[in-house]
Amino acid sequence: MVETQKHLIDHLGIEKLLSVVGGSMGGIQVLQWMATYPNKIYSAVPIATTLKHTPQQIAFNEVGRQAVMFDPDWRNGEYYGHSPPVKGLALARMIGHITYMSDTSMMEKFGRKTRADKEPFKFSADYEVEGYLRYRGDNFVKRFDANSYLYLTKAIDNFNLLNGLALNSIFEGLGAKVLVLAFKSDWLYPTYQSQEIVKACKLAGVDASYCEITSTYGHDSFLLETKQETQLIGGFLKSVTLGSGNGNQT
Repeated sequence: MVETQKHLIDHLGIEKLLSVVGGSMGGIQVLQWMATYPNKIYSAVPIATTLKHTPQQIAFNEVGRQAVMFDPDWRNGEYYGHSPPVKGLALARMIGHITYMSDTSMMEKFGRKTRADKEPFKFSADYEVEGYLRYRGDNFVKRFDANSYLYLTKAIDNFNLLNGLALNSIFEGLGAKVLVLAFKSDWLYPTYQSQEIVKACKLAGVDASYCEITSTYGHDSFLLETKQETQLIGGFLKSVTLGSGNGNQT
């Protein structure tokens, strides 16, 4: 993915990027930019991400993949021209969405509220949280391809920036300034993983800052806490622009 992005900026004649910014899978791509093209960026902002997936993170993705592949309509990926595996993909999205939230955010949003149209013991969506997850799953299949889901989740599971390297060497030669953002309630990408990124930067002599944001939204915080992120990233980018001495970056 990052190699493709590099080809694009070369094609556009962009010599150096002011910043690469992204959260979650986007943050993984930011880390790859930092490691692979350290001379092509002035700054980087990895958000709620990791140097490599833990067994638990891989496990959640594998359950989602199995949900897709167990759907008879998946047809070993050859479902184009046929009915797509919507039930499996919807279930995968429901599983994933649980990991994006937090216990607190789910309690605040749903509590134990029941639906007006509930049918006790009929295995319908009696609780608001059940209806919400089903809605999320059904809506996801309208805009996402099942095979794309499989490949994307496998790609992030296979990502390992360490890959046998010492922590102090992965960002060696990186002259960019780095701001790492994490969220206290994020249990899918817990804060210690972001702190490990900061440690790797510091060991390599990289100018890195770390900010841990208080939020109850879980992993979804990086999509919802836009005001705080705007303030932090905006101030950071101003310092990068002033420090670079060049106002013509992209």
